[in-house]
Amino acid sequence: MRPDRIRQLRQETVDMFYHGFDNYMKIAFPEDELRPVSCTPLSRDEKNPRNIELNDVLGNYSLTLIDSLSTLAILASAPPDDRNTGPKALRDFQDGVAALVQQYGDGTPGPSGKGLRARGFDVDSKVQVFETVIRGVGGLLSAHLFAIGALPITGYSPRNPGDDPMNPRPILWPNGFRYDGQLLRLALDLGQRLLPAFYTRTGMPYPRVNLRHGIPFYANSPLHRDSPVRAAEGPPEITETCSAGAGSLVLEFTVLSRLTGDPRFEQLAKRAFWAVWSRKSQIGLIGAGVDAEKGHWIGSYAVIGAGADSFFEYALKSHILLSGHELPNHTFVPPNYGGPWMDPNTLFPPLSDVENSPDTFLKAWHHAHAAIKRHLYSARDHPHYDNVNLWTGSLVTNWVDSLGAYYSGLLVLAGEVDEAIETNLLYTAIWTRYAALPERWSIRDKTIEGGLGWWPLRPEFIESTYHLYRATKDPWYLYVGEMVLRDITRRCWTPCGWAGLQNVLDGEKSDRMESFFLGETAKYMYLLFDDRHPLNALDAAYVFTTEGHPLIIPSAPPGREARPSKSDHEDLAVYFDEAFTNSCPPRPATTPLSGSVIAARDDIFHAARMLDLHLLPTSRPTVDSGQISGQQHMARSNFTLYPWTLPPELLPSNGTCAKVHHPEELILEFASNAGQAVGGSAFNFMLGNQNMERLSADRIRVSSLSGLKLTMHLDEEAGREWQVTNINGVPLGRDEFLVFDRFILGEVSDPRFSLVRDPVVVKLQHLHRLDLLDNDTVSSDQEPQRDEHEPSQFDPFDDANHSAVLADLGSLVKSIFTRVAASLDLQLPTSLPSIGGETASLPFNLVINQTAVTATGIGAAPLPSVSSPSGARIPSFGPVPEGAFPWTTVYAADDDACSGPLPDSAPRDHQVIVIRRGGCNFSTKLASIPAFAPSRTSLQLVVVVSDDEHDGGGDDGVGLVRPLLDEVQRTPGGIQRRNPIAMVMVGGGEVVYQQLKVASRLGLVRRYFIESQGVRVRNIVVDEGDKEGTSGG
Repeated sequence: MRPDRIRQLRQETVDMFYHGFDNYMKIAFPEDELRPVSCTPLSRDEKNPRNIELNDVLGNYSLTLIDSLSTLAILASAPPDDRNTGPKALRDFQDGVAALVQQYGDGTPGPSGKGLRARGFDVDSKVQVFETVIRGVGGLLSAHLFAIGALPITGYSPRNPGDDPMNPRPILWPNGFRYDGQLLRLALDLGQRLLPAFYTRTGMPYPRVNLRHGIPFYANSPLHRDSPVRAAEGPPEITETCSAGAGSLVLEFTVLSRLTGDPRFEQLAKRAFWAVWSRKSQIGLIGAGVDAEKGHWIGSYAVIGAGADSFFEYALKSHILLSGHELPNHTFVPPNYGGPWMDPNTLFPPLSDVENSPDTFLKAWHHAHAAIKRHLYSARDHPHYDNVNLWTGSLVTNWVDSLGAYYSGLLVLAGEVDEAIETNLLYTAIWTRYAALPERWSIRDKTIEGGLGWWPLRPEFIESTYHLYRATKDPWYLYVGEMVLRDITRRCWTPCGWAGLQNVLDGEKSDRMESFFLGETAKYMYLLFDDRHPLNALDAAYVFTTEGHPLIIPSAPPGREARPSKSDHEDLAVYFDEAFTNSCPPRPATTPLSGSVIAARDDIFHAARMLDLHLLPTSRPTVDSGQISGQQHMARSNFTLYPWTLPPELLPSNGTCAKVHHPEELILEFASNAGQAVGGSAFNFMLGNQNMERLSADRIRVSSLSGLKLTMHLDEEAGREWQVTNINGVPLGRDEFLVFDRFILGEVSDPRFSLVRDPVVVKLQHLHRLDLLDNDTVSSDQEPQRDEHEPSQFDPFDDANHSAVLADLGSLVKSIFTRVAASLDLQLPTSLPSIGGETASLPFNLVINQTAVTATGIGAAPLPSVSSPSGARIPSFGPVPEGAFPWTTVYAADDDACSGPLPDSAPRDHQVIVIRRGGCNFSTKLASIPAFAPSRTSLQLVVVVSDDEHDGGGDDGVGLVRPLLDEVQRTPGGIQRRNPIAMVMVGGGEVVYQQLKVASRLGLVRRYFIESQGVRVRNIVVDEGDKEGTSGG
């Protein structure tokens, strides 16, 4: 884009801001907002206190002016022009600060602390904590940092070398106002009025607080413990907040604490953040709604947009803001503010250095983004984010909301530029179609979702466009910014300001100019077109808050740097994980002759196709039809070329389009057996089918094939595997598995759904019989037999570790059972009646499932033809079916079986030999086993235990390498063995070796999987072997 055109767009953005700001100051100030259609002020709805859409934000403290101050400070660095934009904006900034102080005082306890409207923010307004922090506290702090020179303004240098920004000297402005920190003191006043909301038992703040009276409407708060309050008449006060509202306070409150020396705010905000994060699901997702009083999730949605958006933003930005600064000081003497001291932190233990560390916030971001990429990200049609179930990751709704447009900009800051570019394209296509971003757009129906078609001048899309341009310097984003500017000017202008759109389809305007339009939308638009702005070149750890206010923790002057606090915790270390993105990628080394890498992408038209832009008419539409203006349309054919401001010459002449991602889909339907009745569970109401039972968050058991309907997608990226995505109309998450009992699959014979025995992976089961009363093992006739002819060192029952291993297992199981019994108010059984009338000790059957892999090579032998019966269940207590664990004698070689032959009795009198891995190859280990006569009581299986304790594998044996037997089996005398010995290998190291050594019984279970057309189905588990580990019975 030519420099003169950029200069024109920059000036038009300045004009856009001043059209709104000047009208607000002339018509609405000192009220909170402006009604741009009726040209009147907009204040709180005093007649309807429950109008939270309005009253949550408007607190009767001149909100739009506070939100606009940082934008004025940024415009004050405008390049020189004939309209004197920069100096004018600086004067307006300073006049705005003076006007605010005139209304609310200077924040001191004396006469000058009382303004025309109130002393500080002592107003009877019940507001939302989150909105007040990000707009009010954040706006005041950002303006203060500009006023003292901690954030740059061209030509404005209030500080002398060596000045301490934490204790700035008074600054005399040309308008006669003497700035000495009034905004900081007002921010502290506002912050203190929010403190009562943090008196909860969860650490998350209540959603609302009265700036004068606190929280009398939250009767259950610990604040009222010593002086109970009467419950108000009418419906109880809502305690529901959201993840964003509770967890997005760290930036503002940390800067407030660091500038004032009052640590309460920083600690409260961080505690609230970790309180939300600690409630994430097992798959790493956080919900949108949460009860601040009880701590449980409200609803089961996991999203990137409304309800959760800024939580992810503050995870990463808290790391940026805090980096390079000392940890908070734990020793603190409360200052005398002239009022009662209120500190909700006293309800909780102090935060650890780990919880205060910037690296811990980075770790939270990385894991949050990994969970989003795994469960919400979808490449179907074009990359976007779905809304999924919090616990399972299954699809819940298929729409995107306008608030989610911020996420691309956040990804840029995290170095995930490729993902940011591709997901931002969809929002650009949506804007191209509607000349705005509707609140929700349905991916499935390709239309506005549920009539939610308003756009209240939100900033998120232009915010991401700004960050993407900063990272890529691709002119495509300048044309996107021009499109947004042109459409706002065309559709939202009124004689008194800028109006949001109540309906993006017909152009109906809403009579409200939200404060964030001047505080964010205009700000990001201006910075996009001012490439050389000092803020764009600032090499410091500054961040934009979720309300668009720049914040920074000023550094101490040279020679007075604070030393980073040394942690007392050994686990506090610099966080780094090579699995995550830890740096920004370089810009493309080469660009097309057209000048735009983005316009030349082979997936740029995929997003246009999702919006059906190619089907829009090319004739000139009406002004407010919800489509772009025909007279401004530069595309040669139709609206597939977007943004509509894009000149044709920016497109490559030989551009190509990649194949749209549509995974191959297969639907299987099984015949219905109407006469079959299978029991269900009350826990399975969401499944709505008696043939299915939810076992856990990631496991669903299918008990019958009758009437079953499966939808499967072919996943090429995962190594070409089928993935069941839907069962009987119930969507499945990416990590959800279906469990089929093998006996219901025995008669299925179809190439589209066939049962296949796994030739590599098996399950080794070992049984331990434990007495929960005294933690000792129970002697029984099923215990391993002793060999009287063996040296004692080879006898597991003479090994000193035997009792210790069983004691550890018994203690663990008893502890688990005791807790479960206590929580359920149950009495554990202590004995079983015997035939003779006496009682017998009651053993607990502990079964440990170990993933094993079979051997390979010319020396490999088939596995024994023994396997647990299909569908067999092991009772938790009492006798065990003999067929479940056929092997009762175990020989554990004390060394690695490489130094010489084992005793003759080892294979003759034992059914299983356990050998440690290492020392020699696997063929040599087998060659150390003497010849023996095959029988039911002689050697059946050799188990090699890998020394690597982390080589335990998983359900599919990943991590275990098959033992290679590269020569035929021979006896110690070198004679070829007539009856080769079967071998498997397990992981787990010494722990598993000792467990196998003292096992009462062992068994082998073959693993099966499902194939469809010769391709494995990844998320179907066959038989009872749902996962490796331990189980009772």
